[in-house]
Amino acid sequence: MKMKNNRICQLFDIQYPIISGGMVWCSGWKLASTVSNAGGLGLIGAGSMHPETFLEHVQKCKQATDKPFGVNIPLFYPEVDKLMEIIVAEKVPVVFTSAGSPKKYTGFLKSNGIKVAQVISSLKFAVKSQDAGVDAVVAEGFEAGGHNGKEETTTMCLIPPIAEQLDIPVIAAGGIGTGKGMLAAFALGAEGVQVGSRFAITKESSAHDNFKNKIVEVDEGETVLTLKDLTAVRLVKNEFYTRVAEAEARGASTDELKELLGKRRSKRGIFEGDLAEGEIEIGQISSQIKNVPSAAEVVEQMMSEFENQKSVISNL
Repeated sequence: MKMKNNRICQLFDIQYPIISGGMVWCSGWKLASTVSNAGGLGLIGAGSMHPETFLEHVQKCKQATDKPFGVNIPLFYPEVDKLMEIIVAEKVPVVFTSAGSPKKYTGFLKSNGIKVAQVISSLKFAVKSQDAGVDAVVAEGFEAGGHNGKEETTTMCLIPPIAEQLDIPVIAAGGIGTGKGMLAAFALGAEGVQVGSRFAITKESSAHDNFKNKIVEVDEGETVLTLKDLTAVRLVKNEFYTRVAEAEARGASTDELKELLGKRRSKRGIFEGDLAEGEIEIGQISSQIKNVPSAAEVVEQMMSEFENQKSVISNL
C-alpha cells in the first residue's frame, strides 16, 4: 500500500518514498532490485560502468524484480549517449541525473516515457532543473558522501527554501539513514529521501567487505569534505586522504591534484578494498552505521521508525 498523498510514491509507482542512491561501485543490480522489491526505488549506479556492464546490470535487475527501478547517470560520464540508448531500449522507467545540466537529456528521456529526477545542491540549480522539465529534484546536503556541493550547505538549510519555491516534489539526501532522519526531512518539506551511505553498507551492496567493515568502525568526525577545487568529495581519513590534505595545504595545482587522484582511486577503495591508498567515500552518517544488514531490512527499519516517531510527535 502506497503512502497516502505522497507525490514521490505516485510519481515512481512505489510503496515507500525511499530511494537507494546510485553509488559508484556499490549500487549494482542486486542492491537496486532488493530495494525495489522491499517497496522503495532502487537505483543502479552507472557512473562506474562501461556500457556493456551497465546493460548487464539493467537486464539482471529486470529479471530480479517486477517493481520499478531506476539508474543514476553522472552527466559528465564520457559514454553517456550509449547509456541513454540502453535506457530507452531496455525501457528503464526512471533516471536520476547528476553532475551536469538537466537541459541536455531531460526532454529526450521524457519523450520516451521516462521519469527524470536531477540531483542538485543549491536553490539556484533546483530552479534550473524545474525549468528544464524534470519531475523531481534530489536536494543533497553537504553531509552526503561521494561528490556534492562545495558550498557546504547542510540538508537542514537546503531543503526548506527549495521545497517552498518549487512546484515539483523534493527528495532529501545527505545525512539520512534512519526513520527519524526521514521524518525530519519531511518536516522540512521533502516528500521522499535518497539514502546512500546506509545502503552502501548492506549485504547486497557490491562494495568490498574491507570497505564495509571499515565504515562500521568509523567514528564521529572521521570524514572530511575535500578536493573542493577539483570535485568535492567526502572521504574517510586514511593514508590517501592525508596525502590529499597535505597537497591542498601547500597549494597544489588542479593538475597535480588530478594526478594524485588518478582514475581508479574510488574503485581501489570501495570495490577492491584498499583501505590505505583508495578513496574511502562515505557520508557523515557513517558514524551511526554499526552493522551490515540486508537492504530490505534497512527499508523495513526506516519505515517502522518513521511511523513510530511520527506517532510520538503527534502526541506532543
